[in-house]
Amino acid sequence: MLEDTYKHKGMRNALVDSLQKKGIRDERVLAAMRKVPRHFFMDSAFVEHAYQDKAFAIGEGQTISQPYTVAFQSSLLELEEGDKVLEIGTGSGYQASILLELDTELVTIEYNRKLHLKATKLLTKLGYRATFLYGDGSKGAPNFAPYDKIIVTAGAPSVPEALLAQLKIGGILVIPVGNLTSQHMLKIVKEGERKIRKIDCGNFAFVQLRGDYGWGQ
Repeated sequence: MLEDTYKHKGMRNALVDSLQKKGIRDERVLAAMRKVPRHFFMDSAFVEHAYQDKAFAIGEGQTISQPYTVAFQSSLLELEEGDKVLEIGTGSGYQASILLELDTELVTIEYNRKLHLKATKLLTKLGYRATFLYGDGSKGAPNFAPYDKIIVTAGAPSVPEALLAQLKIGGILVIPVGNLTSQHMLKIVKEGERKIRKIDCGNFAFVQLRGDYGWGQ
């Protein structure tokens, strides 16, 4: 049974307060994170870890991202109500729930079938409506393109051209790019069909992006 108690809400508020102190300024993102019960996306045995600002393993070699990272990436997207967003790496579904709380039209794709099925079931149960896809996210989801915003929640060796092609002019792609242990968070603004502006937003560490334009199978 999914239960969100006063204790959970208190821990969640304390977590979000700590994110503000760490520099997260986007009020809509902070409000979404106050609302979404992160412990729903973790095994019940680890509920006490849900409101610590750290990543946590969710099985299948994947993690639920650190709350600060979720807030940071979400803020970089500069989301507006009604934005069509592509998320690459559904994972636990936690980042997706934050994006949906921000009134976006979400397409989310997951490479691992078990995680895809689990996240789809949970988010549907929680009343979220999105397009859930199973497949190679490094190729994007061209059937639903173009997108206002694209977020990649796994480390890539380079920026996949397929993702830039599926982004609207004026759109934003947020993607960690680097090696297998450390990546630079890039915010890429598509200013024209062949013109992009790239902003380096600091070092992070993600699990690797799988697929043809990631680190392979």
